[in-house]
Amino acid sequence: MIEFEAVRATLACGQLSEGPVWDALRECVLWVDIVDGLVHQGELRPDGSITGISTRKVPGTAGAVAVSCSGTLAIAACDSVLIAEADSPGRVFSQVLRPDSGRRLNDAATDPVGRLYVGTLSMTEPSESETLVRIEDDGRVVVIDDDLTLSNGIAWSPAGDRMFTVDSLRRTIYTREYHPATGVSGRREVFIEGLDAIPDGICTDRDGGVWVALWGAAQVRRYGGDGAPSAVIRVPAPHVSSVGFAGADLDTLVITTARQDLSAARLARNPDSGALFTAHVDVPGTPVAPWRGPLLGKAKD
Repeated sequence: MIEFEAVRATLACGQLSEGPVWDALRECVLWVDIVDGLVHQGELRPDGSITGISTRKVPGTAGAVAVSCSGTLAIAACDSVLIAEADSPGRVFSQVLRPDSGRRLNDAATDPVGRLYVGTLSMTEPSESETLVRIEDDGRVVVIDDDLTLSNGIAWSPAGDRMFTVDSLRRTIYTREYHPATGVSGRREVFIEGLDAIPDGICTDRDGGVWVALWGAAQVRRYGGDGAPSAVIRVPAPHVSSVGFAGADLDTLVITTARQDLSAARLARNPDSGALFTAHVDVPGTPVAPWRGPLLGKAKD
């Protein structure tokens, strides 16, 4: 198995850093700190370090962020998807969950033509009724799955004809056929199951490999199209939360980690927990499409 080295990229450590996204038009990295409701923007340097540009605070949690061609952000806040432009505080675009549901929005991603998908998790007892949904251009919610334990990473194959999704508590990654032109997806099938750690965020590379952040294992693994592991990145933080390709050539893997759920003793042994890391790998990533944004006049004030 090929091994790559991860280097610390940020000075600051978040409680639950997540969801790195490369904004190719503005040449910057976006990511969130879920617990503190923060959306960060940073510059990726040639040495792999990431320096902060700006930080935005949203009410409650910030599960994930996507960005449109114009720079408008779609933020998966606690129970709704917010639209945020420039320095505006943001407004509700799609109310996905009831405010009193005991659940929150989690990971999100855009499909090859910019449709937004987002998943949910329970903040109380684990359930088997968490959802993966698509947010339509007018804010309507279309349910894709409604039987998950914790909806997490979402990614597509280089051709856009396969969709990959994570159900973390089942330690399973699913795949299904996907039609980018229509957004129609096929029957869900198991891609990888029985993982020895909790799969979290994912991304894909141009050779069809799936890179998986493994919470609790202090590593990122690459799985080939046949589901066999082919590469590993060892990270000096136990709780590796997500991955995403960045840079002009999409050859830098940005890795987020968390301090959440680590005891004082484990934090002392792993002081870099919560920081972002980067690794240069030998296969470039699959580009992530910009969020295509809402239909004009349809966002909810």
